This record gives sequence, C-alpha cells and structure tokens, in this order.
Amino acid sequence: MAEEEPRGCLSRLAGHQPIVQVLEAAGVGPAASCAGMVRGGRVAIDGQVQHDPRARADPFRQQVTLDGAPLSLENACRYLALNKPYGVLSSFTDDEGRPTLADHVPVPGVYAAGRLDLDSEGLLLLTGDGWLIHRLSHPRYHQPKTYLVQVEGVPDWEALAALRRGVQVKGRQTAPAGVEMLDEPPDLPPRPVPIRERQSIPTTWLRLVLMEGRKRQVRHMTAAVGHPTLRLVRAAIGPIQLGNLAPGEWRELSPGELDALRKSLSVAARQAGDAERVGRRASRGGAGRSKSKRQRRTQ
Repeated sequence: MAEEEPRGCLSRLAGHQPIVQVLEAAGVGPAASCAGMVRGGRVAIDGQVQHDPRARADPFRQQVTLDGAPLSLENACRYLALNKPYGVLSSFTDDEGRPTLADHVPVPGVYAAGRLDLDSEGLLLLTGDGWLIHRLSHPRYHQPKTYLVQVEGVPDWEALAALRRGVQVKGRQTAPAGVEMLDEPPDLPPRPVPIRERQSIPTTWLRLVLMEGRKRQVRHMTAAVGHPTLRLVRAAIGPIQLGNLAPGEWRELSPGELDALRKSLSVAARQAGDAERVGRRASRGGAGRSKSKRQRRTQ
C-alpha cells in the first residue's frame, strides 16, 4: 500500500500563507468555496475585510475571522521527534509486513519529514505540515544534519580531510562536510542487532555534519575513504536534537524548538535567495562578456 499523502493542516511555521489555503486547512470548506467567501467580503485579517483570494495571513500571529467569528485553530499541525529504532522503516505502511513507524507512533495525520534507512537509527521528524516536509527535503533549504557514525578502523588525517572536502560517490562529488573524530564512544543504547566486529580491527566513532542528503550518503562517504560504516545514528536536524529519547520513543517539539526551526529555515531561505541572485548576476555578466568578444571579432 502506498504511503498516504500529507493532509492539510494549519502550519505553525510557514508564516504568511495564502488565505484560501488557511481557510481550507481550518476546515471551512474546499478551496473554491473559500475563495468565494473571500470575494464576498466574509473574511477579515486583523479587522481588515478581504476581497482578494490572493491575500496572505499567518493564522497564529494574526486574527483571521469568518463572518465575524475567529477562525478555529484546532487543526493545527503537530510536530514530533522520534528516535527511530534499528530495523524500522521510515513509513507507516509496508506491503512486506516489516516494522514501521505505526508500531511506535499512534498519532494520525503525521508523516516522516525525510528518511532514515532501515539499518540506521536516530532522529526523525514527523508532521502533517507539508510546508515543513518540503523545506526539509528540498536541497535549496540546506539544514545541517548531524550523525554519530561508528566506522571500521581508525581514519588518518588524509581520510578525515577527504571527508571534509567531499568525496566521489557514484560519479558525483559530495558537498564539504563537518567531520570530528570522537575521543570516547557516545552514550547510546545498545543496538538490538550487534554490529559486526573483527578482533584484529578497531573501530572509531565520528561526528559528521552534512548539508545535503543523498541516499545512503554517509555509508558511501566512509566507504570511499576505506572505513565502512558499522553503525549510524542521526543526532540532530538543524537545531532539533535527539536528546535522551530512547529507541521507539517520541515527543512533541517544544515552542522553543519550533521557533528555532522557523528561524533556521528562514536563514536558509535567505541564503538560497542570495546565492541565486549572485548566480543570475554572474550569468548575465558572462553573457555580456561573451557578446562583447563576438562583437570585437566581427569588427
């Protein structure tokens, strides 16, 4: 069975959203009906009657009313942090009957914002907020993801430097990463299936911070420098920390965590916008120089 698409809910993080989308998520009615209500002057934002369905509002920081009554915020999105156990899929259904998130999170209307492999563990964010799911999965909105990684052998400075610079994975260079060798193993619960260990080869724990999220990227990166990954635990996504959640445990994100996540996403969006503007200017400049060269050659 395919994973159900995220249903609409009122995003606490998206800020100013199309008013029609806000009304629809609040359960007022389908989009077409909500647009008609706005055109009919039945909707107000902070006391100002609206007639344009393109108007935008933040339902958690502005007062939205319909026919004079405050809009219900009961359908607010929920935001959960889960410590995904080893051997559990990052989905709520599976045709093959394997363990899924449904075995640990009895909360309707939430979905994984990103993925962890079956044999990886750690922090997974769950929500019904499609806006957040998009921001956390889209490479434009870089959010650092921190991993604790147990590798085979002891990486030397050359291997660590290669991971920091980026390595070739399936013909593509990975982005620069933060890499730190830990002096002591992190305080983690034992894995239900022990890692493979060879008495003659020691293991090392690393802390990796990635700004991109390709499939099985950490495992490919450590293998590329000769140190296969034995255990992988995600410890943080942006400002959200795994903390002391036990495998299979979950909690609601606090208001402080939501505020920190909102700010982090806002910074990422500004940086992405700045980079795109610089790229467009450079492209226009390059096109201009090429045109000048062609003109000179024809003179």
